Amino acid sequence: MFQDGNAEAAMNFYISVFPDSEILSVEHYPVGAAEPAGSIQHAVFKLMGQQIKCSNSPPVHDFDFTPSMSLYVECSDETQLDGFAEQLADGGEFLMPPGSYGFSQKFAFLKDRYGVSWQLNLP
Repeated sequence: MFQDGNAEAAMNFYISVFPDSEILSVEHYPVGAAEPAGSIQHAVFKLMGQQIKCSNSPPVHDFDFTPSMSLYVECSDETQLDGFAEQLADGGEFLMPPGSYGFSQKFAFLKDRYGVSWQLNLP
């Protein structure tokens, strides 16, 4: 749930980063709704075979995205992990930069430009 109207931009960014990704459905707010007409009310997209739902939220809440909830991606090789990490961290920040932390070959934990947290893992 995006409070800043960025659901569509975030969704389009994510499907550009990950293979086997596509937009499955989009519902826009109509004229006269709490959000600007045409803004995403609900959308479903697929990232590497996993369906994810997103929306823009008209009311401003006292909460936002938090790293305590993150999207977890198993990567097929180090090149893939590094590529995902580089693209997702652009405009965001690493919470744990790509490296070996003892529980996998390579791992990265980051928050992207939209505030969404990601864990990228090479088992």
